[in-house]
Amino acid sequence: MGRAFEYRKAAKLKRWGNMSKLFPKLSKAITMAAKESGGDPEMNAKLRAAIQNAKANNMPKDNIEAAIKRAVSKEADTIQEITYEGKGPHGVLIMVETATDNPTRTVANIRNHFNKGGGKFLDSGSLEFMFTRKAVFEFKKPENIDMEELELELIDHGLEEVDIEGDSVIIYGDFKSFGALSKALEEGGIEVEKSSLKWVPNQSISLTEEQLEEVDKLIDRLEEDDDVLEVFTNIE
Repeated sequence: MGRAFEYRKAAKLKRWGNMSKLFPKLSKAITMAAKESGGDPEMNAKLRAAIQNAKANNMPKDNIEAAIKRAVSKEADTIQEITYEGKGPHGVLIMVETATDNPTRTVANIRNHFNKGGGKFLDSGSLEFMFTRKAVFEFKKPENIDMEELELELIDHGLEEVDIEGDSVIIYGDFKSFGALSKALEEGGIEVEKSSLKWVPNQSISLTEEQLEEVDKLIDRLEEDDDVLEVFTNIE
């Protein structure tokens, strides 16, 4: 996608690099993962992924441990994971994952972000057939492992697609296969750099650099919200 892609990548890195809210968001993701399936990373693939992503962003060990402990607190009982949907400028479709203790506040804020960012807030389920929930793993292409053999092995654990660009590998599987794929990669000696559950668009669109700049302003607003964990779009 050339310059447009490079602009979007640089803008996102700058946005997250300037956000003092990054650690609280990572903490909330860890707490929700621990609340859902327990606080033992060995038994909870989603928690392992959240911890891994936190470490990749240099989050201190004490913060990680505190986030896990928070999962059994009364505070965690009030937090809900809710996904909101909307449209941005130039036909961009947007899924917004949140973790909130006040859905009334959050939905009002998300709606306001879309309105002020030139978009439109949509009813729940509007984009149900436009995105698919996927387990996604990213890692460096291993030197001593045959990729074809690895693919065949991972198919038995839920692998659906492999994307290789240079020495970077991204694999996709059904979201229900997250744990199985995570375990298979670990047992295969693959050092995963990042893993998560993502909303992957069934069909992507291309934008010009100028259009991307306009859409990015809306994504800025959404990602800066305290309750927003992650934003997904159908931009190529």
